[in-house]
Amino acid sequence: MLGFLAILCFVGTPLFAVIAMSAMLGYYSEEIDLMAFVIEVLGLADMPFLSAIPLFTVAGYLLSESDAPQRLVRLTDAILGWMPCGLAIVSLFTCAFFTAFTGASGVTIIAIGAILYPALNSDAYDESFSLGLITTSGSLGLLFAPSLPLILYGVIAEVSIDDLFKAGLLPGLLMLLMLSVYCFWIGRHSNRKTKPFNFKKLVHAFRESIWELPLPIIVLGGIYSGFFAISEAAAITALYVILVEVVILREIKVVQLPSLMRESMLLVGGILIVLAVSLASTNYMIDSGIPQQIFHTISSVVTNQFTFLALLLCFLLILGAILDIFAAIVLVVPLLLPVASQYNVDPVHLGIIFLSAMQLGYLTPPVGLNLFIASYRFNKSIATVYAATLPFFVILLISVIMIIYWPQLTLIFL
Repeated sequence: MLGFLAILCFVGTPLFAVIAMSAMLGYYSEEIDLMAFVIEVLGLADMPFLSAIPLFTVAGYLLSESDAPQRLVRLTDAILGWMPCGLAIVSLFTCAFFTAFTGASGVTIIAIGAILYPALNSDAYDESFSLGLITTSGSLGLLFAPSLPLILYGVIAEVSIDDLFKAGLLPGLLMLLMLSVYCFWIGRHSNRKTKPFNFKKLVHAFRESIWELPLPIIVLGGIYSGFFAISEAAAITALYVILVEVVILREIKVVQLPSLMRESMLLVGGILIVLAVSLASTNYMIDSGIPQQIFHTISSVVTNQFTFLALLLCFLLILGAILDIFAAIVLVVPLLLPVASQYNVDPVHLGIIFLSAMQLGYLTPPVGLNLFIASYRFNKSIATVYAATLPFFVILLISVIMIIYWPQLTLIFL
């Protein structure tokens, strides 16, 4: 059966079909009525926070299609542009913001990179540094609310999504801080000329962004404070973005809404159908005792939590390099959770470890997804992209190791 499923994957069979077939074959081999598979799939509809996925996705797509990215760049540049590394730090935070809302690092590199990469080069940054910075920044927002991978992990692992949002805050900021320190060091040791702080420019940029500024304050503040439930925050976000971008600023025409929503729902539909069949597959694997078998195999080699986490990091770096994050969550997390619990790894902490390592996997040679996206987007050889991202990869690797072995950083707000 495993060989047959491997052949299906090799010939390009859609992921949901492979997962569904594996679950159905499992049920059939155990002589369980296949109606149980259907019941498990339909059980997805009972999840109260399911509506958050399409609502946040629509909001992210609308923001990326409007002029909001340019306004955010101008605002952060007005605030930080006077620093030796101001524009570099602007790039980090801008990319993290949009990745958090779109949930896709590739979209950030393609959309925001088109603005920031030429700006960095024109501001006398080294071309290799600019390329590495934009390629790395594309995946930085995956730990911040309302990141779609965070929501998906919460669904699969059956842990509180609100807890995951709180848990990802400090680890995500740690990554941004460490990269900002590196950018500051580069800026201090370069011959670039700094720009004086311009209060009029700041006021103008603030006025331009006056409608987008309440979005992270209201929505993220509501989530982190517990004032909004996840589904309520998603509804408010989508409604607010539509009102601002379509009705008030009119940067997106009403006639564009159907096509933009259809495009965003292609992503949502793919995620939901994979999620539905993975629930059935997960229940079959648990009933069959597969996680326990994996644990017995690992425990014969790994005897303590420290070693388990080290091996987990190596495994996730490889996984992140070869597999999309959404597919990795639905395929690996159900098997990983029971094993990690045997080593006393908190499921919320495991989620932050999983996502932080997976986002680093996007930069792991030789097949990290962001490396190829940046190579294509900026017309650079893949070897050039490898060399450009190496310093950033090392810094993020150090931050991921800190996240893994410093659980208080993740669990302090829970």
